[in-house]
Amino acid sequence: MSNLVMQTASPTTTISAEKYRQQIDAIIAALDSIVLGKEQQIRLALACLLANGHLLIEDLPGMGKTTLAHALARVLGLDFHRIQFTSDMLPADVIGVSVFRKESADFQFHAGPVFAQLVLADEVNRATPKTQSALLEAMEERQVSVDGETHKLPTPFFVIATQNPQEQVGTYALPESQLDRFLMRIFLGYPDRQHERELLTGADRRQLLDALMPKVSPAELIALQNAVQHVHVSDALLDYQQNLVEFTRSDSRIASGLSPRASLVLLQAAKAWAFIHGHPGVTPADLQAVFAEVVDHRLRFRNPADNTDDEVLSSYIIRSVAIP
Repeated sequence: MSNLVMQTASPTTTISAEKYRQQIDAIIAALDSIVLGKEQQIRLALACLLANGHLLIEDLPGMGKTTLAHALARVLGLDFHRIQFTSDMLPADVIGVSVFRKESADFQFHAGPVFAQLVLADEVNRATPKTQSALLEAMEERQVSVDGETHKLPTPFFVIATQNPQEQVGTYALPESQLDRFLMRIFLGYPDRQHERELLTGADRRQLLDALMPKVSPAELIALQNAVQHVHVSDALLDYQQNLVEFTRSDSRIASGLSPRASLVLLQAAKAWAFIHGHPGVTPADLQAVFAEVVDHRLRFRNPADNTDDEVLSSYIIRSVAIP
């Protein structure tokens, strides 16, 4: 693995790295105090945002999905809007609408709740596909178009969507084009016994959220995102990633392989994961750490019976491709 290690940084870079390290540690510690016992998921969520991607959290109701989104907005100092998706919601309820003004005889655009730095699309799969699609342009282009006019969204801009399992009543499956806009999909899962006891005996999570203070400003968050772009990636690491991607496109058990866009965001996620953990360059372990969350909502086995607890698609790919 020696060819995957980066060169020694300059003194100026070392100072910047120490500042970034302190900010990352403060962010994670604050989030850990709100969402108990989910450090892995917290780090994945933070890596997703540092990679400038959107996040999908899928789990049963009451598992802390909305709490994590609220906590991320507060800790990162972001303007926050929550959209509660329902079956009767219209696209205009998300992006906004142009209203005719009689006194000036023209139309004025009234921005919808998507105009925020962090948008929580809560229970997004309870809305109809038409309303779900209202987020597509916003997530991909960071803008919305209404009546032939384009309106830029704030910077930075993230969507964190939550969804309930598809077998629950009143849900609509997200189409592949929508799923592809999410850099990662994560699951929170049940807390262990120790952390659930802390939830039962500790302060109300809403009170703790109200007291949570930002650990970085939006400008500092953008600086962290820019620093992620400078994480070193060796040719050997790129060989490994390309081998993984090519395997998804050639293996007969996989219905369709990863797209070039998926390959790009996979690398961004790995760089963000390496950055969070203070690695000077991306290692195969960094790539593997984010692989399932980036890949599993984009791919499927050709035969659905293959997708079992013992044969998750991402783990099958990792086992099948050797590290160069």
